[in-house]
Amino acid sequence: MPNVTVLPHPEFAPDGASFEAEGPSSLCDALLDHGVEIEHACGKVGACTTCHVIVREGYDSLNPPEEDEEDMLDRAWGLEPASRLSCQAIIGDQDLVVEIPRYSINLEKEKG
Repeated sequence: MPNVTVLPHPEFAPDGASFEAEGPSSLCDALLDHGVEIEHACGKVGACTTCHVIVREGYDSLNPPEEDEEDMLDRAWGLEPASRLSCQAIIGDQDLVVEIPRYSINLEKEKG
């Protein structure tokens, strides 16, 4: 089972996190299953960017992004070449190091 390391994030993982992920599952589901409460405003259907992550290590072990995901990522804050929507990224067999960007575009959260 691959190990997922989450770099520290002030809200979702203040001390960082590390866990073994059982696959196949989305990175978003694995994060949520292990106490990293990443945002997922669209219900994990790839229709927003709130679950945007940057895959610092292990990017090539994930399934390739589809065109719809790439189009949605164009709207993400802090987009980088290794960015993925965690709800669309299926964990492969390599260890991952992921960074959750400090900011996201979550209109529903901002309304609250």
